Amino acid sequence: MSRARRAAAPVRRFPMTRVPLVSALACAFAVASLSAPAVGQEFTVGSLKIERPWSRATPGGAKVAGGYLTITNTGTEPDRLVGGTLPQAGRFEVHEMKTENGVMTMRPLNQGLEIKPGATVTLAPGGYHVMFMDLKQPLKEGETLAGELRFEKAGTVAVRYSVQAIGATSPGSTTSAGGGAAPAAGGHHHH
Repeated sequence: MSRARRAAAPVRRFPMTRVPLVSALACAFAVASLSAPAVGQEFTVGSLKIERPWSRATPGGAKVAGGYLTITNTGTEPDRLVGGTLPQAGRFEVHEMKTENGVMTMRPLNQGLEIKPGATVTLAPGGYHVMFMDLKQPLKEGETLAGELRFEKAGTVAVRYSVQAIGATSPGSTTSAGGGAAPAAGGHHHH
């Protein structure tokens, strides 16, 4: 910084103006660092690594929401995600969305979702996901929800879902892939 610019800086004349700014920045950083781990969380059970469980906020009255995460099998045997629990939901199901004859359909995977040895399976909007059914209350953006995932061989693991904005397409995003708000209630419609 040049000498002329330094001499003209208000910080030079009023040294106390720097303290509130530094304090505000420190507080903002502290708050951001407290909320960040919810998006980057990892959980392990047996040879399975579960990363970044998250869900979307739901409007009042919504009865369903989707749950998303990534599962990596570091072992030598396949395993299956067969269920789970979320206290805010009456039921928990493993689902798949896929296009058949030009129509997007959603169906439960009654035998669970296989995770082959060495494979990583991503549960994301528009594909594999877990469904929180019969919601007892709306899911609110910013919440962290304690739940469990149940695997055929590895057993049960406690996880925490980070609740993102209604239109989120991934942890930390705020809009759908189309740029606008995604369908409410986790993007699922039941007919």
